[in-house]
Amino acid sequence: MACFNPVDYINSKLVFGSKPGLERITCLLERLGNPQKDLKFIHIAGTNGKGSTASYIAEILKEQGLKTGLYISPYVNRFEERISIDGQFISYEDLKQVTEYVKPFCEELAESPTEFELITAIAFLYFKNKGCDVVVLETGLGGRFDATNVIEKPLMSVIASISFDHMQYLGDTLSKIAFEKCGIIKENAPAVCYPLQDEEALQVIKQQAENKKSKLFIPDIEELEIISSSIEGNDIVYKGMSIHIPLAGKHQIYNCITAIEAVMRVFENISPETIIKGIKNTKFPARLEIIKKEPLIIIDGAHNADGIENLRNNILSLLKGKKITVIMGMLLDKGYENAVKKIAPLSNTFIAITPKNPRAADSSLLVETAQGLCKKTIDAKTAEQAAKQAVEELKNNDVIIVCGSLYIAGEMKQELLKIL
Repeated sequence: MACFNPVDYINSKLVFGSKPGLERITCLLERLGNPQKDLKFIHIAGTNGKGSTASYIAEILKEQGLKTGLYISPYVNRFEERISIDGQFISYEDLKQVTEYVKPFCEELAESPTEFELITAIAFLYFKNKGCDVVVLETGLGGRFDATNVIEKPLMSVIASISFDHMQYLGDTLSKIAFEKCGIIKENAPAVCYPLQDEEALQVIKQQAENKKSKLFIPDIEELEIISSSIEGNDIVYKGMSIHIPLAGKHQIYNCITAIEAVMRVFENISPETIIKGIKNTKFPARLEIIKKEPLIIIDGAHNADGIENLRNNILSLLKGKKITVIMGMLLDKGYENAVKKIAPLSNTFIAITPKNPRAADSSLLVETAQGLCKKTIDAKTAEQAAKQAVEELKNNDVIIVCGSLYIAGEMKQELLKIL
């Protein structure tokens, strides 16, 4: 008999696609004894910055001495990254054990859960079995009908930066998208909102919080002083605390103070030292991540309009005067033309690859768009070829930047470090 592979079983549910709605996850969790009802949550929705914000919160709570679960998506290097406790990813054996336990309950449902619904149920059961004090829970898509929204009343709802993405599911205006994200705000439960929210989205957030009698907190940027920003991170003073943020990019400053605000409102007696240390210890892959300093290699998972704009601004401010090789691969539904037009002109050499994903944009489309925008374009097709070409280009260029999709981040990191 073949050995049970939990990741293969979970991936088998990908055929059911993304189907918003809480019916299937509710039925599955009822059969599992509703493990989520024994857990306390900080729930996070938004378009960009959810994972970073979640990671800051989780590190602070861990520093506070709380056994802290973290549920995020997607993964960069391996599946187990999606579920962790106190910074330790779920072990393959634990993943196998919990998935095997959940499988028969899953199979008896009239309608099969989606891949994300199944992982969410597995995570809830794992966190309950391990006795987590609090779980930092990131939505997968939207909020209102996201599988994570099966939870009843979080300690805090957090609305990260809202912009355009997944419009086929969430709507074609910021108001509609914000309304879906605000579905995680619950009656009489407090909420925190990213401080630089677009005004159109902010009005919806305020209205939804008011409708649900939810006290809404927004970090006060009058209490923020930015000391310095570099490719190594940011140094700030916020509410009198001198904080080093190890994640680069100015947008991370605002993700960070959103996380701090959430934690301070839930745990009023938390010390400044705990917050400072938690932020300092935060790691999050593929967010302006430096994987090598000599030569400088940066991996960034920016994949939608707002993320690409942030990446562009960070390249302009943090890598001024550098000669850059860009390696880009994107999904077809993520606006590759706009992304290429913003990033290719900042590069000396533009290399395109095709992500290993059914929704991938073929690398030839990216190269076609980039032609004339930079000195040299290369259609490398694969991560292996892109790595070889990028290393060859180091004789002319100083920096390699990988961007366009989290689906290429892990493979490109592996291929580049194999050579360098």
